[in-house]
Amino acid sequence: MASSRPWPFDDDDRPSGSVRPLSQADLQAILAHLGDDPDELLAGTGMDRPVVAMRVRASVGQPGGSAQARWRRARAAEWTAWTRTLPWRLAATLGIGAGGALLGSLIAPRLGLVAGSLAATAAGWRLRFRASPDASAWRRGAAGERRTARLLGPLERHGWAVLHDLAVPGSRANLDHLTIGPGGVFVIGSKQYRGRLRLDPSGRLWHGRYPLAPTLRAVSFEADQAAKVLTDPGVAVVPIVAVHGAQVPWGKVVVAGVPVVSARRLPSLLRQLPAVLGPERVAELADQVRVRFHAAA
Repeated sequence: MASSRPWPFDDDDRPSGSVRPLSQADLQAILAHLGDDPDELLAGTGMDRPVVAMRVRASVGQPGGSAQARWRRARAAEWTAWTRTLPWRLAATLGIGAGGALLGSLIAPRLGLVAGSLAATAAGWRLRFRASPDASAWRRGAAGERRTARLLGPLERHGWAVLHDLAVPGSRANLDHLTIGPGGVFVIGSKQYRGRLRLDPSGRLWHGRYPLAPTLRAVSFEADQAAKVLTDPGVAVVPIVAVHGAQVPWGKVVVAGVPVVSARRLPSLLRQLPAVLGPERVAELADQVRVRFHAAA
């Protein structure tokens, strides 16, 4: 569980209200302290010799596949419900058009047809089919996951395996992205926001009126579930939230034990981490993921 992770910073900085800028050293500290024995975590990685990057390809799901499927199902259900109301929508459109025509003809005889057409067009536009905000959120989420996938793709040339849209067996967890490379193993949740994120005086992160605490708990839970499936006590699985669209305070922060990073900065942060896994270990873990996980869509 997330609560069992040793906290890599001072006791006063525990998640009960702690926020600090995230640096490369912070990520390194998270990796080093998540294991019971940091030396064991680095064992067999050849830290006394250069690590040769080996391109590892591991594909399970499609980026944003499950979110896109949820969007399509939600839109289809709403379209079906909307079509049931089509008769009264047509009647309302015609009625408004007739009323506009009558009003226009009272002003000037030649204005009746024009006013009626404009009124009917405006009513039809207002009563047209529109997906709900909840359904549209799935579409934006899928787009955000595809953007993150494009950003992470080049990591494969540097010895990373990058996998997307994974369902964790025996769990409700769904991983947007799982990256395995020299710097470690990371579960990355993609989030698409507008505007900016802000910190309140108690150290909580917000998007507008909505706290991000549920998002942070979710990605932490997903990382814990992924670690259980990999069943390797020598490998730490670190949760990260990659944010598109909105500004992240300082560009990167740790809140409630989870790094929150501007998505465009994520690839360089991962590449700059010190090597804790050798190329053979990366390939072995990627093979485990291919066998034990399946596509979420």
